[in-house]
Amino acid sequence: MAELHFFTGTMDSGKSTLALQTNHNHAARGRQGRIFVTRDRAGQGRISSRLGLTHEALEVDADFDFWRHVVDSLTQGTRIDYVICDEAQFYTRDQVDQLAKIVDELQIDVFAFGILTDFRTELFPGSGRLVELADRMNVLQVEALCWCGKRATHNARTENGVMVTEGEVVVVGDVEDGEAPEPTSDADADVAYEVLCRQHHRRRLTAARAKAVSLAPEPLPFG
Repeated sequence: MAELHFFTGTMDSGKSTLALQTNHNHAARGRQGRIFVTRDRAGQGRISSRLGLTHEALEVDADFDFWRHVVDSLTQGTRIDYVICDEAQFYTRDQVDQLAKIVDELQIDVFAFGILTDFRTELFPGSGRLVELADRMNVLQVEALCWCGKRATHNARTENGVMVTEGEVVVVGDVEDGEAPEPTSDADADVAYEVLCRQHHRRRLTAARAKAVSLAPEPLPFG
């Protein structure tokens, strides 16, 4: 029986790496698949891993119809045994419904990979629908770490080095690596992302801010 699988974790937890590995494992057994992605950091029509792995993929926009695409492909004689969907948090609820329909009506396995919550700690619509519909939900076991060493559970966005909790939900960027973030076309601010534990997300204490606090001069004693 085909199933809808949802693999989730914070940024930097290896979702795209697992998506590529899943495709490799199935292809190595002679199965034919389709890979879909949206807004990958490598650019349109590519799925990329921070380990340096990349693969061509079909770009998904808000108007893309998974059901129609798969049915048309099958009608034209194309074999599809499984579907890989990366960055699934950006899919619409209707698109996730289409993926579930592909599983149920066409008996094609769907493997979706995505972040669960955004930088505001709110569910992405696509991820929320996947939680509601998935046959299997898997939290990735490769734990991303907060700067303090604890398990990272939240995604933080910084603009010009300052953590923010309001703004456009979809602004593509990468996990902060200690270098100055590059400007994006979505905003005038320099946007970057960082994974934090819940405690430091609540305190808005990013790695850069924690470092600045530790280097701040201590007040001179009186007397």
